[in-house]
Amino acid sequence: MKPHRVRMTHNLVVNYGLYRKMDVFRPRLMSPTAMTRFHSDDYINFLKSITPDNMQDYSRQLARFNVGEDCPVFDGLFEFCRLYTSGSIGGADRLNDGSSDVCINWSGGLHHAKKAEASGFCYINDCVLAILELLKKHERVLYIDIDIHHGDGVEEAFYTTDRVMTLSFHKFGEYFPGTGDVLDTGYGSGKNYAINFPLSDGMDDASYKSVFRPIMEKVMEKFRPGAIVLQCGADSLSGDKLGCFNLSLRGHADCVQYVQSFNVPLLVLGGGGYTLRNVPRCWTYETSVLLGMTGDNDIRDALPYNDYFEYFGPDYRLHLPVSNMENLNSPQYLEKTKIQLLEVLRSIECAPSVQVQTGGTSNLNPVSMIAMAADGVEEQQPVQENSGSNGGVKVMTEEDMPMDESTDNDNVAIEGRKEHPAEFAS
Repeated sequence: MKPHRVRMTHNLVVNYGLYRKMDVFRPRLMSPTAMTRFHSDDYINFLKSITPDNMQDYSRQLARFNVGEDCPVFDGLFEFCRLYTSGSIGGADRLNDGSSDVCINWSGGLHHAKKAEASGFCYINDCVLAILELLKKHERVLYIDIDIHHGDGVEEAFYTTDRVMTLSFHKFGEYFPGTGDVLDTGYGSGKNYAINFPLSDGMDDASYKSVFRPIMEKVMEKFRPGAIVLQCGADSLSGDKLGCFNLSLRGHADCVQYVQSFNVPLLVLGGGGYTLRNVPRCWTYETSVLLGMTGDNDIRDALPYNDYFEYFGPDYRLHLPVSNMENLNSPQYLEKTKIQLLEVLRSIECAPSVQVQTGGTSNLNPVSMIAMAADGVEEQQPVQENSGSNGGVKVMTEEDMPMDESTDNDNVAIEGRKEHPAEFAS
């Protein structure tokens, strides 16, 4: 989960020349107050205060907020949280004001964090905060999670509402975080709005596609979201150090391409991924897929020379072969679970095709900017450097992010604009 993964992704995106199809924007740096839209005040104050030097003074709080083991304390922790969270909320804001159809923040997708608890190297749940931002404009928001770990923090946050549907495909059974049973479908008003597809080791491209597409199609038919948040954890790839699936880059990216094909405002986030050389490969390829560079326009397999070229040896190729591990997900199990979830989705009352808008819209106008200023949020500043002639996508780079010198973090955010329907349909 080191931010170095995002720096490598950015470098590979640039050296493939994808930046020529991108413009640059700098999201507003979110205030601690803005983070309390989901997280508790005590938890945010703790994250602001804790450092490696004063940890001994916070022993009770460390235990209370689950910080210290798989969620270590390090220099610049809170600044790191502000940066990746700002990228996700900034992307949601661009979708809300109608200037973008697709936004990407590869540094986001930290889906395990709870209201007052860190978990799985996730401190602030940027997924939840971005969804809350989208709900200001959209009546319904769909969250999709293709990380190998269950998106428990996001599901828990929206478990009792029918305005957010969570859809997760994950490894289940004696595996962190241990949640996401097929029978966990929500509660109260949120009953049947939490959809979980538990999987076993060895899930391959064909099997994943056979369940992802029909479930996704039924979700879109019944739920009809106004916006989608897609968490693209790369630990579901073959060869991940902590993962146990057998997906190729093309199999993983097929989910991204299929979700984008519904032409619904889309926020794409990163997530897990523990084999350092594979995560940049995955997210760079999926950046190209979101740019429509597939088929004959696919980016070349031979990696361009870049600042981290030695990491990608000995083959120096974008695509890697999958392993020969056994797929423990039998066709019978996949079909049975698929039918079970389709029945759950059929029981949902079909959402109206015409969107009903309630609540405020955080458009970038003077009135909303006054509210943001009151919330302690800095104004978003467009950055024109490195603007390509196409202008179809925007990328936020490490150089453009406001950060402290002690913070080792890089954010990549990409957005498609409605003025360029050839790249991102509006």
